[in-house]
Amino acid sequence: MKVINTVEQLHSELANYKKIAFVPTMGALHEGHLSLIRKATSLNADAVVLSIFVNPTQFGKNEDFDKYPRTLDADLEKLTELASPPDFVFVPSVAEVYPDGIPTQLEPRAGAVGSVFEGAARPGHFDGMLHVVNWFFRTVNPQLAVFGAKDAQQLYLIKRMVHREFVDSIQIVEGETVREESGLALSSRNRFLSEMGRISAPLIYANLKLVEVEISNGATISQALEQGRNALQGISLAKLDYLALVDKSTFKPVDDGFRGEVLLLVAVVLDGVRLIDNLTFSIQEPA
Repeated sequence: MKVINTVEQLHSELANYKKIAFVPTMGALHEGHLSLIRKATSLNADAVVLSIFVNPTQFGKNEDFDKYPRTLDADLEKLTELASPPDFVFVPSVAEVYPDGIPTQLEPRAGAVGSVFEGAARPGHFDGMLHVVNWFFRTVNPQLAVFGAKDAQQLYLIKRMVHREFVDSIQIVEGETVREESGLALSSRNRFLSEMGRISAPLIYANLKLVEVEISNGATISQALEQGRNALQGISLAKLDYLALVDKSTFKPVDDGFRGEVLLLVAVVLDGVRLIDNLTFSIQEPA
């Protein structure tokens, strides 16, 4: 495993590899990230590249870029303990990624999908995310890229960008959400949960499962969502941002007559910590 800090060195190291698998991260690695690396190393690529970069353009005015956890030494230690660590860890500086300074116009744009749900809570976040992922794709030039399913809106926008900007030349591989035994999705933000917050947090996923069960048992989408919202609002210390059901292929909210594959999305601020999660399932015609 070799740590690389510059684009020039990266291109030199990757020059002779034809099939590259790429795992982008912002560091503060946990088991969820490590599961993505395991998936990447199982794809029979010639080389696996992991990036660690805290991207300033995806932080909003009310989000503190400077306070985001940076744990490079601990991250590298975790990577070396893997049975199959990545071949290269690309850790560029902000100046390396933005040599001309932060651009006033970020491209490509996230558009309408980037302005709802997480985009509404974090204006500009998805424009910054797409801009930097686009930069990494053009810099690393991977044939495969692995992203976690927990960030469902991000994953949808990246797949759409690859279709539009890269003519589907990069295969996006989806890594399953890794959960604690309680059901809580692993996240770098979990470290900020209070003791009471950690007790309440597993109820978020439990309520997603209950909404799925209600719909499968014949409740309408609107009925199940109302019950789910009421339950989530009743969690101690919790402030519900949204609970929504969208068509997985379009990311548009569905109505009571919808049939097909859906994403159940949730965002809850729990004792000051914003947590997101999702659940994929299919709504079938009644028997």
